[in-house]
Amino acid sequence: MTHTINIKAFTDSISDRALEQLCRENPDLRFETDANGKLIIMSPTGSESGKKNSDLLAQVWYWNNRHKLGVVFDSSTGFKLSNGATRSPDVSWIAIERWNSLNDKQKRGFAPIDPDFVIELMSPTDNLLETHQKMMEYIGCGVKLGWLINPDQKEVEIYRFGRDKEILSNPHSLSGEDMLSGLNVDLSAIF
Repeated sequence: MTHTINIKAFTDSISDRALEQLCRENPDLRFETDANGKLIIMSPTGSESGKKNSDLLAQVWYWNNRHKLGVVFDSSTGFKLSNGATRSPDVSWIAIERWNSLNDKQKRGFAPIDPDFVIELMSPTDNLLETHQKMMEYIGCGVKLGWLINPDQKEVEIYRFGRDKEILSNPHSLSGEDMLSGLNVDLSAIF
């Protein structure tokens, strides 16, 4: 379940430093901010969603470990997107040359970079409309490929930069296409 809080009564927008402190002081919650500076509070996922997310992360990590093309991040990683939002995709990947262009200070905080690839896994408490909007936000910031996986509906929405969304019904696997060449994610543990 997510809750969006307008913090205008206290400040125009929450700073990266304040958001990092809020995250440290509330480890049982996940926080994001939208492009307007509103604070988004998300409860931890249930065990089944966590298991599925770990499966997805492991498959992307394993592929990346063999090919060494980029860096893989889990759902606890926040990125300062180019539109000003701070988001934490369930799984994300950034090409190595883009990641290496950041300095050490940028890498330690909410890295000011849009991922190249993201996965969002719908959990029972997620709102589908809000998650669609989040995927559109990623693409609008330059994310090249995004998967919205909905286990309950057994559907995957594929978002590609500059193209229309594609919806797959009950796919067995997903391809990383040209960008993540050789990545083939098995969905049998998800559906």
